[in-house]
Amino acid sequence: MSESVEKNPWDGLRAFTNARIALGRAGNSLPTAPLLAFNLSHAQARDAVHHPLDADALHEQLHVHGFATTLDVHSAAPDREHYLRRPDLGRRLSDASRSLLSNAARGEPDVVFAIADGLSAFAASRQSIPMLQAIHANLHDWQIGPIVVARQSRVALGDEIGEILRARMVVMLIGERPGLSSPDSLGIYLTYAPKVGCSDAQRNCISNVRPEGLSFAAAAHKLHYLLTHARRLGLTGVGLKDESDALLEAAPSAAPSTLTASTPDTR
Repeated sequence: MSESVEKNPWDGLRAFTNARIALGRAGNSLPTAPLLAFNLSHAQARDAVHHPLDADALHEQLHVHGFATTLDVHSAAPDREHYLRRPDLGRRLSDASRSLLSNAARGEPDVVFAIADGLSAFAASRQSIPMLQAIHANLHDWQIGPIVVARQSRVALGDEIGEILRARMVVMLIGERPGLSSPDSLGIYLTYAPKVGCSDAQRNCISNVRPEGLSFAAAAHKLHYLLTHARRLGLTGVGLKDESDALLEAAPSAAPSTLTASTPDTR
């Protein structure tokens, strides 16, 4: 570090967190390096919000990894600008997508998984398939519906998807609002008996799923616990508590990430 930069006494703590602490000081300002790093992180977070999801590539990757049956849907938001300005449009399907799902409905699957761009297509592209692989390995006795890829989607779009496909439960894997150190964080929302009009209190949420946050193995453990007990109790949300860590000899080392019920749907 340059002699013109005054070190912060908390410098040693930087090894334990990605938070912007102990950045030092050059006169009355930040040193150049952390200022440039901040600007880069801000640009990455902004790009994550506006970057489009490459649905075709995602479908291809799903097929390569053994997920043979996939469906492509779109919310009622015609483009990204409308999606960001009109959250309500992201919570309901387009007419064409509603018709597609109605024609594809077969039986009554135990669970349907939906991959959604949300506020970070980077998260959906990078984290969803490893997460699906991790959880599918624990669902040998479950009837699993088609994988749905949803564009311009908010969390509540999963309610309509699950209802039309007659799923007992729906799991939304959706890009979370990007932070300055996490532009590709995946959120997982579980809803029992999904239908249009479900409230946020009826969902469970696991967040910060990414290699630098909650690992895929740890997230799959939590999700399997919630799925199993949701099926047993016939509910999700505030009535379903995540006590999955009690089943582990030692809880996986990861960033705090689980909520009993989701925060308001701002995605």
